[in-house]
Amino acid sequence: MADNAATTPASPAEQQPPAAAPAAASAAEGAEGEGEGPSKKAQKKAEAKAKKEAEKARRAAEREAAAKAAGKTTGPTEDLAKDNYGVVKERKGQFELSADVEDVNLKNIGEEHVGKAVIVRAWVQNARIQGAKMAFIELREEGAWTIQGVFVASNEGKPVSKPMVKFAAGINPESFVVVEGTVEKPLEPVKSCKVSNYELHIRKIFVLAAAPQMLGMTLAAANRPITNFSDEEPAPEKVAEEGVDKLSITAESSIPAATMLTHLDNIIMHKRAPVQQAIADIRMEVKDLFRSYLKSHGFKEFEPPCLIGAASEGGANVFRMPYFDKEAFLAQSPQFYKQFEIAGGRKRVFSIGPVFRAENSNTPRHMTEFTGLDLEMEIKKDYREVLLMLEGVLLHIFRGIKERCAAEIELVRSVYPAEEFLLPEPGKEVRLTFAEGQKLLREEGPEEFRNVTDDEDMSTPQEKALGAIVRKKFNTDFYVLDKFPEGARPFYAKLDDANPKVTNAFDFFLRGQEILSGGQRINDPEELEARIIQKGVDPKSAGIKEYVDVFRQAGVPAHGGGGIGLDRVVAWFLNLPSVHLAAYYPRTPKRLLP
Repeated sequence: MADNAATTPASPAEQQPPAAAPAAASAAEGAEGEGEGPSKKAQKKAEAKAKKEAEKARRAAEREAAAKAAGKTTGPTEDLAKDNYGVVKERKGQFELSADVEDVNLKNIGEEHVGKAVIVRAWVQNARIQGAKMAFIELREEGAWTIQGVFVASNEGKPVSKPMVKFAAGINPESFVVVEGTVEKPLEPVKSCKVSNYELHIRKIFVLAAAPQMLGMTLAAANRPITNFSDEEPAPEKVAEEGVDKLSITAESSIPAATMLTHLDNIIMHKRAPVQQAIADIRMEVKDLFRSYLKSHGFKEFEPPCLIGAASEGGANVFRMPYFDKEAFLAQSPQFYKQFEIAGGRKRVFSIGPVFRAENSNTPRHMTEFTGLDLEMEIKKDYREVLLMLEGVLLHIFRGIKERCAAEIELVRSVYPAEEFLLPEPGKEVRLTFAEGQKLLREEGPEEFRNVTDDEDMSTPQEKALGAIVRKKFNTDFYVLDKFPEGARPFYAKLDDANPKVTNAFDFFLRGQEILSGGQRINDPEELEARIIQKGVDPKSAGIKEYVDVFRQAGVPAHGGGGIGLDRVVAWFLNLPSVHLAAYYPRTPKRLLP
């Protein structure tokens, strides 16, 4: 462009300044006035002086032409692009964008935008300068949508000047900016950006919110796999010697991988990481699929309370708190309230909400607060109606997220590699009794499980071992264990009429880990009270008495349901190393922030 803009310098004769000619004429006139004319020596001296001044003028003209061709000036001049860039805070909030230009999201940019001006609001992912007149900037929006922006300083210094190029290249990563520019097609796809077939030729950029020069955790580190999920703060005396231990460099990459503690201490960068946004998007789809499936099957949504007057199930794992002159509790489950809805005349209900468990379990499988997907329904003939409904909604969810979230699943697996999640073929769903599961462990499981019995609950290692056997034997990662022993189920679980040692209760498993508990409930008040006593609970205790009395107020039909842990469904489907990764803000026995 500089060569095209430059003009061809004129010849020395054409460039002779007006001052040179009058000087020569003056000398001649002076000589004539003396009568005899100037001497040869004086004449030669005047000619030499004129030639010297002409040469100086020619050189000055060449320098001026060269400066113009290079887009430079021979002295300091005003930045003609100063109104097209800057930090809004320093400009006291004053900046201007073109009124007739459309605001767009990066994911919507297409062929119809080529050659047209657009406005984009995004984070600066990185920026670099190339020479004094060109810079590149990578802009990112929600969902890891990125595009390359280009700045090229013009010879005229407007709309983009060299100071503007320098400013753009120096913007701190993760600053939030607004840019105005023209959508163009690059010479070849920009492989580093999700929007690879287009780029922005930027003419205006303003920093709306500047990021600090040093981030607590970079986006690259935030997007690396987490392997250390300890949420304990290091002891003060060890902080100095372990200052860098929160970061570990793995063999696969020189980019440091931060601990979960570092992620939670830098929650904004944790949530900006593309892998975390992908997990969150999958989580949202699971909720939507759960809700839409049940509504299409005649279920009504309701909202149970979280603050209650007695422990939900009479257990010790409950959070207590002062409530004016009384004591209150956080709900361990919406169980009682689901049943109240059925007793109150609903045939099918569901809820989505928080559940609280005061379990001091510091494992990748547990949290003190999680999101429950719960349903309850009237039973017409057999409790297996409930089992099949729950199985149907989960299969709908798994097939749905495979279809709807293929890109997000691929992104997550690029950070947390996992084997393909295997679903049973329609009509070949795996439903085992608890006894059959224990038998498989005894016959085909590890040596330590050769002597497991049918009347003891399963441990986590047993569940995982059984999951591996089921995957190998039935080619599925999803299965049901039915008919749990009486001792492994709460007082409201209905006993099997044919075998009172087991219940009409079941668990569902993903990759060998439990995600759901459910079954038929006792709907007869006398039978319920007897079971409560059998379990060693006082039927007259607060909360329990009111629960039993509901079934005495009116006739309540046979019913059953189940509770699904949303966080576990997402985590185990993706085979994440911890359920904490599937939660927005994980709560553990040692962590209440952020």
